[in-house]
Amino acid sequence: MIDKRESEIEQWYRQYHQTIYKYIVVLVKDPQQAEDLTHETFVKAYKNFDRFRRDSSPKTWLFRIAHNVTVDYIRKMKPIQLFNEVFRNKGEQGLSAEEIFIIKENSEELFVALSELKDSYKQVILLRKVKGFSIEETALILNCSESKVKATMFRAMKALKEKLKKEVKFYEYG
Repeated sequence: MIDKRESEIEQWYRQYHQTIYKYIVVLVKDPQQAEDLTHETFVKAYKNFDRFRRDSSPKTWLFRIAHNVTVDYIRKMKPIQLFNEVFRNKGEQGLSAEEIFIIKENSEELFVALSELKDSYKQVILLRKVKGFSIEETALILNCSESKVKATMFRAMKALKEKLKKEVKFYEYG
């Protein structure tokens, strides 16, 4: 017999699996690793179900877990592994289905510019603009103040705009 925990986690998985996966894949740039981290997110949610105080939405709580799982993964990677993960696909012609989907969804120029931003900028833009979380929810997910989210968002959007301007100039004059 399925208990309340299993039932609710299964429902959340159906609702949020894809959106959490897309968030993680942009951060780690590896579709298989993103799938593993997404799975780990839901395993942690299951194990910590009793800790969910319901003072935020399940989506916000799950993204907080996904964020922490992803940051832990990135921290654990040795510098050479991180280098290889970031640069291994440069120059390869074939893209995975997941990468093609993400590029189509966000446009190639935006995806490239976003992936070049520093992690804190990338995280805030993904959560606020792509995933539609409020400032308050984003602060909860990233474990920081709302004013930090606002300031980071302002700087991130400015940096993204500059990157996109450089891309346009490159394509127009390059």
